[in-house]
Amino acid sequence: MSGEKNLDQLKREAAEKAKAAALAKRQAKAAGESPGALKQEDKPSEQALVQDEKPAEAATAETAQTQPTQPAETPAGAEDGADLAKKKAAAVAKAKAAAAAKRKAMELAGGNAPAEETPAAETSEDGDDLAKKKAAAVAKAKAAAAAKRKAMELAGGNAPAEETPVADTSEDGDDLAKKKAAAVAKAKAAAKAKAAAAAKAKAAGTGDADTAAMGDDEKAKAKAAAKAKAAAAAKAKAAGKPGVATTTETAPATPSPNQPVLDRYRKAIEENLGSDVLEDSYINKLSKDVPTLVAKKDTYFKVAQFLKYNELLGFDYLSELHGTDFVTHMEVYVHLFSYKNRQSVALKVKIDRDEPTIESLQPIWAGANWPECEAYDLLGIKFTGHPNLHRILLGEDWVGHPLRKDYEPYDVEV
Repeated sequence: MSGEKNLDQLKREAAEKAKAAALAKRQAKAAGESPGALKQEDKPSEQALVQDEKPAEAATAETAQTQPTQPAETPAGAEDGADLAKKKAAAVAKAKAAAAAKRKAMELAGGNAPAEETPAAETSEDGDDLAKKKAAAVAKAKAAAAAKRKAMELAGGNAPAEETPVADTSEDGDDLAKKKAAAVAKAKAAAKAKAAAAAKAKAAGTGDADTAAMGDDEKAKAKAAAKAKAAAAAKAKAAGKPGVATTTETAPATPSPNQPVLDRYRKAIEENLGSDVLEDSYINKLSKDVPTLVAKKDTYFKVAQFLKYNELLGFDYLSELHGTDFVTHMEVYVHLFSYKNRQSVALKVKIDRDEPTIESLQPIWAGANWPECEAYDLLGIKFTGHPNLHRILLGEDWVGHPLRKDYEPYDVEV
């Protein structure tokens, strides 16, 4: 009997010590202490555990069979654990809402929404991390707003006023989105108005919108003034008086650098051939300011000889000769060049259109041979004294001269 009592006593002591150890372990865990920080005296005696090991195991098995299973005791810190779990769940929900609002604001601003993050449970140590994340979100929102303003300025729109972003919360997310949407709409409206003004100015033929708004009366007055000016200029030209004053004063023309050269040519010709051999002389502004001499028909050949054989002039090269039909008369144009003086001169002569005949310059300049044949072929001008005047482009049986203004094709199919 005594052996059985000792065995029962050992079972009870072992059970009590196990319960005490478990309770101490739970308390240490709740208090943040290491579970291994138990005092030496709280540990069960190794002697008691070692002694009668087999009987103790059997007693434990017997106790498990005979005694009913007792429910686990509620630790002392169970209430604190439930409160901590609730706080963690609330922190997680709040962080998720803030992240959702942040992504929505970034999408409205035109940036790339960050990937959804699963927030960790907030503890006393994680408070600083959450504050850092919020500060980083505010800085990123500021950078996105600055980039948006710069893009609007480059696009020609009015940049929205700088907004000071606040910490993203579930309550402020909608307000921020509304403000950004309003700014974008305002910028689009400004850009549209500017484009409309530019299109209106372009349609009016000028880049200035104010000029485009000019009234029809002013345009009509400007057109009438331009027509009156053109009519006055045409009337003065028809009357042979180019110096007649028009509605606007014309600035005096700059004298040509070749005017002294022309004066020297004319003086030499008048001193040697007389003052009545030239019909006119002028600077041809349309042909590089070439000095031009217009000879009379009966003095044409004599002036040409003087231009070549005079020692001071020495125009030894004929570079061009052609004829022109002016309806009222025909004209022969000759361009000469002096290698000695490095100067040029043009010689003209007017001839009758019904009987276009003039002396040939081939005896003076051999280069006049083919150009005079061409003028004969296309215009019908006859050059007396030419050694072999003939058609060189058309056949001898061709009827008419194609460059005459009254030319009519003999064979319409040709």
